Amino acid sequence: MDITTLRIVFTLLSFACFIGIGVWAYSRSNQARFDEAARLPFEQD
Repeated sequence: MDITTLRIVFTLLSFACFIGIGVWAYSRSNQARFDEAARLPFEQD
């Protein structure tokens, strides 16, 4: 295994993590929690 193969694997793993974070952030199961966090600055004195 040479350095080019390692770079390709690292790039693919990084892209998979990026896609995973995007799916997690836009999933409907997290929407209520994110909406509550978005309103938090406005509810404080």
